[in-house]
Amino acid sequence: MPRRYLLASTTWKTVQNTDYAVAVLPWGATEAHNYHLPYATDIIQADFVAAEAAKGAFERGAKVVVLPCVPFGVQTGQLDIKLCINMNPSTQAALLADIIHSLEVQGIYKLLILNGHGGNDFRQMIRELQPRTRVFLCTANWYQCADRTQYFEENGDHADELETSVMMHIAPNLVRPLEEAGDGKQRTNRIKAMHDGKVWAPRPWTKISTDTGVGNPYKATPEKGKAFLDAVIAYLASFLVEFASADTTDLHK
Repeated sequence: MPRRYLLASTTWKTVQNTDYAVAVLPWGATEAHNYHLPYATDIIQADFVAAEAAKGAFERGAKVVVLPCVPFGVQTGQLDIKLCINMNPSTQAALLADIIHSLEVQGIYKLLILNGHGGNDFRQMIRELQPRTRVFLCTANWYQCADRTQYFEENGDHADELETSVMMHIAPNLVRPLEEAGDGKQRTNRIKAMHDGKVWAPRPWTKISTDTGVGNPYKATPEKGKAFLDAVIAYLASFLVEFASADTTDLHK
């Protein structure tokens, strides 16, 4: 049975005969993830979440199509880590503009950018691009679509308990034994306001982490990953159903 919601595995004839209302663009990154997770972690996760959410929406009648994942993200603080591949925000904006133009001329007027990498931020790009296109643009960080505190014990944001649990569930063959992982300890910023998060600056990764992780992964389990993903995917599938049928020119009560 063809999965019409996945463009990468769908043929032209099927695409021609499907009136898609929403495109989903997963966007990941290629970067080190401690000693136990692969460089493609953000790609694998964003792809999986997008596909499962689109499947759930498609089964409820929403004509959603998932585009191939963009594999490179903003890595300007990790350029000294071998084979972390950087794509600058300005390059992302140019790529995004071309994708949007393609959708617009083909009559697909709704796009969700599903982000899987903390260094990516598409909000300012959307503010700049939205006045130039008929395509309604929105973005979500998939890992923020459920309350992590209900599923995980340890804080973190990179190769941590959350990411490790998710990868244990969706790609266990790519996860090294946890005894090989570093503890993901993050060095504290000397400036209080930056440590507290009230003032932001990019993190120079090799100065904040010895193992490239941020967050202790040792309590990760595949069961935690599945439970969290189930909540995320249900949330996003419901959004896509609503988004597909919405009149984007009249969204406010």
